[in-house]
Amino acid sequence: GGSPVNTSQQIVEALGGVVLPVSYARAADALREAVRAAEPEVVVSFGQADREAISVERFAHNLDGAESEDNDGAVSASEIDPDGPVAYRSTLPVDAIVVALAAEGIPAAASRDAGGFLCNHAFYVLMRLLERERPGTRGGFVHVPADMPLAELLRAARIVVSQAVKPAVA
Repeated sequence: GGSPVNTSQQIVEALGGVVLPVSYARAADALREAVRAAEPEVVVSFGQADREAISVERFAHNLDGAESEDNDGAVSASEIDPDGPVAYRSTLPVDAIVVALAAEGIPAAASRDAGGFLCNHAFYVLMRLLERERPGTRGGFVHVPADMPLAELLRAARIVVSQAVKPAVA
């Protein structure tokens, strides 16, 4: 997205996760490879957005937006998976994550969707993969501000993950 620093990349690297390329053509394969290798019970994806607060996303839509070029110079304004559903709902406890962040003084809100750029693309690919190959695995997406200090972002990410791994309440 033109930022000199990607705060979500800094978080993921600090927590020992996998950084995906900012590329429509390469992100999906890298994500699938990482999930298949890790065989996780929960997947929390992070992306950077021009927002004031941590945004816990509710839905991933089966449509890319063409507003911005990715790092390979490509734009996409098409369905992500022509055979897939219109949208997926996050299987993370969105509201519990927001409450936990706010209780620690970290600005946070639930967000309707992950937008139309690569964050949505990766979120949709993740949820499609989990549906097809790991139906018991929960997953979701969290946007982080570009200008929040790294120490606060790491504290927030740890809270997000701790809430995400709690057993689901029926």
